[in-house]
Amino acid sequence: MTPDFTQYLQGLESAADQGLFNSIRRGLEKETLRTTPAGDISQGQHPSTLGSTLTHPHITTDYAEALLEFITPVSSSRETTLEFLLDLHRFSLLRLNEQELLWPASMPCRLQGNESVRIAEYGSSNVGRMKHVYRRGLDSRYGRIMQSIAGLHYNVSFPDQLWPLLATLEGLPAEAADKDWRSARYFGLIRNFRRHSWLLMYLFGASPALDASFLDGNTRHPLQPLAENTWGEPTATSLRMSDLGYQNKIQASLNVCFNSLDNYITTLGQAIHTPHPEYEKMGVKVKGEYQQLNTNILQIENEYYSDIRPKRVTRSGQKPTEALQELGVEYIEVRCLDINPFLPGGIDVAQMHFLDAFLLFCLLENSPELTDADCRSIESNLKNTVNFGRDPAVQINGKPLQQEATVLLERLRPVCQLLDRGTPEEAHFCDALNQQQARVDDASLTPSARMLEMVRECDGHVPAVLELARAQREQLLANPINKAREDLFSELGQTSLRQQQELEAADTVDFDTYLQQYFAD
Repeated sequence: MTPDFTQYLQGLESAADQGLFNSIRRGLEKETLRTTPAGDISQGQHPSTLGSTLTHPHITTDYAEALLEFITPVSSSRETTLEFLLDLHRFSLLRLNEQELLWPASMPCRLQGNESVRIAEYGSSNVGRMKHVYRRGLDSRYGRIMQSIAGLHYNVSFPDQLWPLLATLEGLPAEAADKDWRSARYFGLIRNFRRHSWLLMYLFGASPALDASFLDGNTRHPLQPLAENTWGEPTATSLRMSDLGYQNKIQASLNVCFNSLDNYITTLGQAIHTPHPEYEKMGVKVKGEYQQLNTNILQIENEYYSDIRPKRVTRSGQKPTEALQELGVEYIEVRCLDINPFLPGGIDVAQMHFLDAFLLFCLLENSPELTDADCRSIESNLKNTVNFGRDPAVQINGKPLQQEATVLLERLRPVCQLLDRGTPEEAHFCDALNQQQARVDDASLTPSARMLEMVRECDGHVPAVLELARAQREQLLANPINKAREDLFSELGQTSLRQQQELEAADTVDFDTYLQQYFAD
């Protein structure tokens, strides 16, 4: 018989006392635009002094040539993870061209139309060309401007020792906690995350406004003028996660299933192998130039956007769902977090404490399979929160958001108390919880409210974020980079450039053949 939530917590107390949850492992991926000193998107190439975007393990680009992506290694220390991320900022700031800045907000700087967002380049190797053509496909399908939005991904895996312990609490032998069982538990976490992720949008959403250039002349939108060249919604929390952000109507119709790993792989696989009429009209290779990788609903699996993903580290050339099918879920990737523009790293240790508690809650709480009605309710709650989350009248599941948020945070409290048992002299998790309750009690404390206030004070989105970018540059460079990390980043930069050259020299087939072989596999 499956224990209830309270029984799980009681059964885990001894392990928590012994520090089990101090071994939760996490990593961060943070995107940030390079901008000119005046707040325009950079037109410059990725600095070679940072290494190769194709092969560097920690400094790469996402969609755009100007959209840096910083990737930390996996660590059980939140402080080490954050310091590594901050040192990536310091290292990069010292090597940017012509006093460029790192844009500390999710919604982009000033753009000059679609073409001003340069598609990222990865060299002339087949794998590098594939990454570039994939991004050309995104341009053809969604436009480049949407791809200039930045976010922060929080990757988490629970300790290996936790799984057999959970199995025994359910009356199963410890060896029952195999890869399939773990995957099922991770998918239970994902379902609960989707049920409750509206709370994260309220607490951590930080994009209530955007520069007029993001709209690129579009007048069919629900936003209001908030300041000079600035549009937004006065009670919004995260326009990044709204219909104006990284969303797509064709993808919205996919109905990818999170009820089991097999269903997830099957529904995602169908999208990767099903042509779409609109994309067929575009063509794949037009006048000798690739416009997209193929005409399917998804060119590759990574095109599917979700606020959370099941993940596993892949071997070279291995597709994500192949890795999941072979060895099961290894960790989860939280993808719905805005960058906090008031923090140099976009996140702090207190938020990490809260996210870990939130994810453990989602793992331990009963998680029935999602019905179509559940999915509609989830989407409604998310839309209400990202668009109007600070409106006192907004509702979640038919009740006031503030009331529902307080109830959910109280359900999280015993999880925070459990996690705090690992450091009895500290109460980091309960402190983080109390910090979030304060934001529920007073919406003016949320990042979105603070951002909106600053936009109004500075008379615009770009002037406000530009002020933060300049201040954070000074703040980051006032604290010297860790010398060992600086040496590591320099060495990795040089090594990555050599690795890219080796890949380019090692290709034995032309690009057409390479793509045919890739998709045939």
